[in-house]
Amino acid sequence: MSKERKQLVIITGMSGSGKSMAINTFEDLEFFCIDNLPPRLIPQAIELWSPPNQVQNVAIVADVRAGQFFDDLLEVCRSLREKELEHFQRPVVLFLDASDAELIKRFKETRRKHPLVTSERGINEAIQLERSMLDDLKENADKIIDTTNLEPENLRHLIRSFFGPEKTQERLMIAVVSFGFKHGVPLDADLVFDVRFLANPFWVPHLRNLNGTHPEVVRYVLSDPLTEPLLEKLFDLTEFTIPQYIREGKAYLTIAIGCTGGKHRSVVIANELARFLASRNYVVRVEHRDLHQARGQTDARPTTI
Repeated sequence: MSKERKQLVIITGMSGSGKSMAINTFEDLEFFCIDNLPPRLIPQAIELWSPPNQVQNVAIVADVRAGQFFDDLLEVCRSLREKELEHFQRPVVLFLDASDAELIKRFKETRRKHPLVTSERGINEAIQLERSMLDDLKENADKIIDTTNLEPENLRHLIRSFFGPEKTQERLMIAVVSFGFKHGVPLDADLVFDVRFLANPFWVPHLRNLNGTHPEVVRYVLSDPLTEPLLEKLFDLTEFTIPQYIREGKAYLTIAIGCTGGKHRSVVIANELARFLASRNYVVRVEHRDLHQARGQTDARPTTI
């Protein structure tokens, strides 16, 4: 009988992006959590937490607070991925990010000091330096969460969705995200598709104040002669590429569908794509990021298909 291997999550990302809230959520999920661990000590910590001690899911935060030791994190993550861990699944690197403006706002509101701020370096320069330090790590992350527009409970919900006890073990988790280009492309998008060439319900007076979940808007978008060939090609492309991502060992995939405002066309197409992927037995979540932007809200809560 094969042993069940536990989850190992390495959390990193921009200062002020929500890592403290993330690690608290992992604690609620009964992970053994370590905050601000120098990267070179991660393999020893994993070894220490293996049998004959009780094996438990583990979450570790490593970021620029480690100073000169932080540069080792990418090498350590690659090394852990390349070797088969006896008691843990392939490690997952979770990267938290947020826009520069939002990070500055959070530091001002909390009056906390950014770890890279010095007497010669202000908050703007510190954020840019940190981004340059994290570029390669973000590129190699398994899952990126953009917390710019996320309420705390939505961040907790996303983490519980991806890493909670109901998570299907060792399967690719797919998020299909609708968004509006005028609000910016999602930071965590792996694939981005622009559907602004489809007929826009915004210009139809009785559809303008509805959204892409309303049956009338759905019928309008699906009746566009370009929608059917678009969906066929989108289905073909994802059906071809997703198995390649799985073979590569990717744990999380974010497919972003964008229109102008993120309220009509992208919502319809995202829902259609999610239904197709679910019919192919993939684990899919749908997020309509900008569905309620007109009311000054953001609905980032995922829905499992």
